[in-house]
Amino acid sequence: MPTPQKALFNWSSGKDSALALFKILQNPDFKIEYLLTSVNQQYQRISMHGVRVELLQAQAESIGIPLKIMEIPEMPTMEVYENVMMETLTALKDQGIQYSVFGDIFLEDLRLYREKQLARLDFIGLFPIWKIATKDLIQEFISLGFKTIVVCVNEKYLDKSFVGRIIDQDFINDLPDNVDVCGENGEFHTFTFDGPIFSKRIDFEIGETVYRKYEKPESQDSSNSACDTNDDTAFDFGFWYCDLIKK
Repeated sequence: MPTPQKALFNWSSGKDSALALFKILQNPDFKIEYLLTSVNQQYQRISMHGVRVELLQAQAESIGIPLKIMEIPEMPTMEVYENVMMETLTALKDQGIQYSVFGDIFLEDLRLYREKQLARLDFIGLFPIWKIATKDLIQEFISLGFKTIVVCVNEKYLDKSFVGRIIDQDFINDLPDNVDVCGENGEFHTFTFDGPIFSKRIDFEIGETVYRKYEKPESQDSSNSACDTNDDTAFDFGFWYCDLIKK
């Protein structure tokens, strides 16, 4: 048997990451050495998802794969974000890791960006759930026994009532027609707390629900922000976050 290739997994804590990790763990050609997660340096919460670091650590412990936390400043520029990423990947490359795994599904620009950055260090990107229909993915996710809760919604697409809900068939049925069932366009983010990749369920209680709206950076071209998009209205909408507290 050939020796499996060393890889890192870009772990967001959500459902797409969980399903992609489930699939890559079944591939004997690769061995996941680390889960890599970017965390807001100021708040010690997972970037975009707003999940506390303690819950991220509990996930990694239950999965049984070492966690690497990459701390990112609040609203970093692309230059800052890419520098931190390059430093992190360089250190991992020194350990013989050459592959980087993602849970992306169909965002072509994002995949191209990732592959371009990885190529700078001769890394190769792997995308286990790429181009699988999201309606099929969410049904597979549920049928496998995964459990996930919505921790953040973009008010451009969904109202406050969707945050804090467990993703099940009722949740899927309630989604507006313009919202992807996996939230691949950034409509919502999740925290996965149970399923076949975990040795034990992650216990938590639901805290307060808060609203946050991000201000467009004044001192820089918004296109240079790692948190921005090409959408001119990106800063016109806020986000509802559901705080989860580890038991």
